Amino acid sequence: MNFQPIKLAIVTPVYNEEQVIPQFYARMVRVMDAMEATGTVVTRLIYVLDRSRDASLSLLTDIAERDERVTVIALSSRFGHQMSLLAGIDHAKNSDAVVMLDSDLQHPPELIETLLEHFRNGADVVYTIRKDTEKINPLRKWIGNLFYKLLSSISSVPIHQNAADFRLISRSVARTLCEDFRERRMFLRGLFAWIGFEQTSVEFVAEQRAAGTSKYSFSRMLQLASAGILSFSTKPLHVGIFIGVSLSLLSVLLIIFTIVGYFVDKSIPSGWATVVILLLLFGGVQLIVMGIIGAYIGGIYEEIKSRPRYIIERLIGK
Repeated sequence: MNFQPIKLAIVTPVYNEEQVIPQFYARMVRVMDAMEATGTVVTRLIYVLDRSRDASLSLLTDIAERDERVTVIALSSRFGHQMSLLAGIDHAKNSDAVVMLDSDLQHPPELIETLLEHFRNGADVVYTIRKDTEKINPLRKWIGNLFYKLLSSISSVPIHQNAADFRLISRSVARTLCEDFRERRMFLRGLFAWIGFEQTSVEFVAEQRAAGTSKYSFSRMLQLASAGILSFSTKPLHVGIFIGVSLSLLSVLLIIFTIVGYFVDKSIPSGWATVVILLLLFGGVQLIVMGIIGAYIGGIYEEIKSRPRYIIERLIGK
């Protein structure tokens, strides 16, 4: 009986990470060498470089020239973390399994062997859950927890709190994602929950960033949160309807109260303050509801343009 080793592709997005690239590569090589030493795994490492302003491309090119297991996909512009992951998965979809993790070493590469063990036991998706993060900003942690609680409450898809973009997926899942999904505003954590297949989870303690600073600004976090909500729930539209109906009922009660007051107490002056308050209230609510509708229309506009989700400028290595 011929034994075929597992073809494992490891995808990691990079953006302005020149300070951490050497450390990440050194740890990844130790993990890859250890897995290959068993004779049961063949590995390849795919860096996806979101167009950077530092020396990341030069460092990665040097690594790819020295190590034939390394491929560098250099994107032509900054397409974002989710599209970088998608580009890597698309390039690796013919592998038996694909692991994705960040290159800042907050996702420990040593955990890949555990993910692979679950894959051998039949799991198609092995996602990770952060138990804790060393020295994380309390405000950032609170905002993250609030977002996942909100998304879980309004979405029909279970979104695991503290889920990370550190996961293993099988060839079937990778091909399904790359060939059957054409949306541009992708929220991968939600899509992998929605896509189904056999899934299991692994907990880990996120390490402190090895070097540099986080590239996820507050505005980027808001964009990701917006993509998650708009992709997996229409309940914000229902909230707008609920608010509109509620305020309409309130206005009817105020009209009745005003009419009764007019006939009962002739001394009540015409209230300009009431008019101003009601105008501001209804105007504010209308703007909120229109904003929610506009966000969904904007998402539709982005999708129907059918622009490429990412563009590869250079491909270094195999």
